[in-house]
Amino acid sequence: MDKPNKQITPSSSEYRESLALAEKVSTIIEQARTEVVRSVNSSLVHAYWAIGREIVNEIQGGDERAEYGKQVLNQLSQQLTDRFGKGYSGRNLELFRKFYLAYCQRDGIPNTVCSELPGPKPNTACSESLPEEQDTPHDPSAKDADDAALPAKPEIPPVAERPGQRFDPNLSWSHYRLLMRVENENARAFYEAEASRQAWSVRQLDRQIHSLFYERLLKSADKQGMLAETGETSDPLRPIDVIKDPYVLEFLDLPESHRLHENQLENALIETLQDFLLELGSGFAFVARQKRITLDGDHFYPDLIFYHIRLRCYAIIDLKVGKLDHRDLGQMQMYVNYFDREERSSEDNPTIGLVLCSEKNDALVRYVLGEGNEQIFASRYRFELPDEETLRRELERERTLIQEQQNG
Repeated sequence: MDKPNKQITPSSSEYRESLALAEKVSTIIEQARTEVVRSVNSSLVHAYWAIGREIVNEIQGGDERAEYGKQVLNQLSQQLTDRFGKGYSGRNLELFRKFYLAYCQRDGIPNTVCSELPGPKPNTACSESLPEEQDTPHDPSAKDADDAALPAKPEIPPVAERPGQRFDPNLSWSHYRLLMRVENENARAFYEAEASRQAWSVRQLDRQIHSLFYERLLKSADKQGMLAETGETSDPLRPIDVIKDPYVLEFLDLPESHRLHENQLENALIETLQDFLLELGSGFAFVARQKRITLDGDHFYPDLIFYHIRLRCYAIIDLKVGKLDHRDLGQMQMYVNYFDREERSSEDNPTIGLVLCSEKNDALVRYVLGEGNEQIFASRYRFELPDEETLRRELERERTLIQEQQNG
């Protein structure tokens, strides 16, 4: 009679070693999957750029060959669909053509069949409006892209794209499909760099473009440079460089109402902290909320405390429902002074303070804070993006104020 098999029970140490091994192997598998997706994404971007180049080479010639171009796209679509299935409609081929036109400066793509394709680069404009996309070939990272048309951008001096610049391997075709709709080359390059550096998802990139992140940051942080129409600068980062006006908080889904209280706004921001950090911009790290400050028995509670990694300083944010007044600025000055004396270490730079309000008087801010202020700021918040015309008026008003200060 055969003896039953004896079940071997691993010891606790063996079990822990097994879990550790499984964790290491899982990490390897996840990294490999990530690399596969990145490689596929990069290959798709290169391929679509090259397809667009071949189409432009074939049908270049402007409006005179428009009908011929349409016939070429229809015939090519049918032939590719017969070979490869869905994803190569005439509409998508037109999208690839416009993709190349938006990035025609990017030649010499290495390590792909695209770089070996013959044909000279056409002498053509590199910016056109783009149609809606349908049934584009599969993009592994595209989970939640939205193809809604983007608003037009205010005129800001463009910066020429660097010849031979390569596509970022961290960005997918879905990212570039959004980027190529940004007509301003300077803004497009900014969004591309930030999307890669901050690992923005397609939805996050879409939100930043829709909320005119670049224009708001430029208006707030580089007024002198905007007036002089200069390009990028190598100067050290300053506090004013990270402050925007206005801040767009549409993700809170709160109504514009005088009945709204500061604590409601604060709670909503904490519940959507990831979105709020995205709106604040890169470098902000959350530290605390309602941190108690005690001065001779009196207690004060600044709403939100952050630390800015690149500026190496604390950043205090206070929320104001309604119009800003001098008392709000005075209170923020007290918070900043306290943190500079009690919380700031020898390695930290001076604390900065930001009062977020629904309405402000720029003249009051200047007179209360003084001309040499570099630590206290006041910005408006909006629960929806201002329309293009409103933003243009604000840009022009900022230019006028700066010119008056320079002349007076």
